Amino acid sequence: MKRLLKFLKTYRMESILAPSFKMLEAFMDLLVPLVVAAIINRGIREQNGGVITGSFALLVLLAVLGMAFSFTAQWFAAKASVGFATDLRQALFDHIQSLTYTELDTLGTDTLITRMTSDVNQVQNGINLALRLLLRSPFIVFGAMIMAFTIDAKLALIFAVAIPVLAVVVFGIMLASIPMYAKAQAMLDRLLGITRENLTGVRVIRAFCNEDREVEEFDARNAALTRMNEKVGKLSALMNPATYLLINLATIFLIRQGAIHVNLGSLQQGDVVALYNYMAQIIVELIKLASLIITINKSLACADRIAGMMDVVPGMQYGKQKLECLGEEAVQFDHVSFSYAGSGDAAISDIDFTVRKGMTVGIIGGTGCGKSTLVNLIPRLYDATEGTVRIAGRDVREYAEGALISHIGMVPQKAVLFEGTIRDNLRWGNENATDTEIMEAVENAQAAEVVAGKEGGLDAMIEQNGRNLSGGQRQRLSIARALVKKPEILILDDSASALDFATDLRLRRALHAMEGSTTVFIVSQRTSSVRNADMILVLDDGQLVGRGTHEELMAGCETYQEIYYSQFPDERPGRKGAEQ
Repeated sequence: MKRLLKFLKTYRMESILAPSFKMLEAFMDLLVPLVVAAIINRGIREQNGGVITGSFALLVLLAVLGMAFSFTAQWFAAKASVGFATDLRQALFDHIQSLTYTELDTLGTDTLITRMTSDVNQVQNGINLALRLLLRSPFIVFGAMIMAFTIDAKLALIFAVAIPVLAVVVFGIMLASIPMYAKAQAMLDRLLGITRENLTGVRVIRAFCNEDREVEEFDARNAALTRMNEKVGKLSALMNPATYLLINLATIFLIRQGAIHVNLGSLQQGDVVALYNYMAQIIVELIKLASLIITINKSLACADRIAGMMDVVPGMQYGKQKLECLGEEAVQFDHVSFSYAGSGDAAISDIDFTVRKGMTVGIIGGTGCGKSTLVNLIPRLYDATEGTVRIAGRDVREYAEGALISHIGMVPQKAVLFEGTIRDNLRWGNENATDTEIMEAVENAQAAEVVAGKEGGLDAMIEQNGRNLSGGQRQRLSIARALVKKPEILILDDSASALDFATDLRLRRALHAMEGSTTVFIVSQRTSSVRNADMILVLDDGQLVGRGTHEELMAGCETYQEIYYSQFPDERPGRKGAEQ
């Protein structure tokens, strides 16, 4: 929690004023038993109406002042806690954005969402309650004991004994429950992961009739979380009965001893009532403190989780070089190998090739051979574990943050569109793009019919994740978004898999006809998509087993031949169709 308190610096004044006004309210409460004692001792006993009237007026004044102080404290506490949560959430979001794909893969989406939502909200509630009650409750408890000493020192010793015993019970339960709350939050992460998988993969689940199995798994995890919450809840629930028992025992002893002192004439009846009221105040405040401690326990556990996330150091360090334009050697892989975090085997090994500016490069191979991994190293989404990736003759690690990606347009395997208009989505590539530039990119991406078919054209709304579009429509709009950027390097990572062969052919022709000298990387399972490329890279189990044109590979690369003939079996030598 200490690591997160820096976000309260902006609200230092509110963080001081909130508990200060709460202490003033508490002081008003501590004066009330003395006024009540005066009413009994001097007003009722001596039948003095002026004392009763004046004391009643004073009680009303104390109530009004206490309410005003309480409202003011609440306003400052709310301002500080909400501002703290806003700054913390923004800082956490910014930090997550700075993490590399490696850290994001390791952490997982589910835990990031929990940290950003549930954990931050829990810490906000803890801050709010702490500013209002963390000092008020102890102030009332110890203040009541001090006021008791001003009335009768011997009876006040009951307070001096009861309060430390209560503190041991309260803080003992608190220390035991903190790690249990942390474990419960971790279980909530896993439950959220199951929920997210079920919601995003609901069609697959229904297609394989696995609803019952998924429900059983969810029920099992939910039941485990429930058991953990019940366990920590039972432990926390001990606090109220334990404090009630101790306080009531102290109250019984106080009243008994007070009665003896009254009979002996050493204490007035109003003083006994005042002492009882102070004991009652301690009961109320300890109940509040118990509830506060439970909330603070949860907040501390959540704060540690957030701080742990903030402590994750981005694995990439950036240089200071800027990239003005590509040189003749646009992209070079110099004996590059890469392994994903936690994976023993290399995804790609000893990849070595050079791509000149303006070339079209096809990358083909079997499923899981490392095609996407290879192209992800070009914009430095990951860092090579061995060897060097060079852009324009420089190691990609020498470039400043954002220098590479500003020259690269990338269309990932999974087409992702965001809620908003088609225009808003396409302007992700260039926020200043005109409608003419956008439509040019749309036409090159073969998405003109998609835009024309939607009511409103570019102003047509896209639902979250493009739910109101087909797979092919999403892919074409994703390609158009990259083309709006007018990149010097364009990476199409199997981004035409949902397109029919005719649309795919028109797309490749449009890309080839584009003005400028864009270097294009096409990752595909189809040989028809890469056969006209200037250079084709053939991958097999992370190894570069072939490099050259279609004709060269057909003559000397067995892996490429197998892929080609599996897609065009009639052309295999010896087949009837091939002989004819």
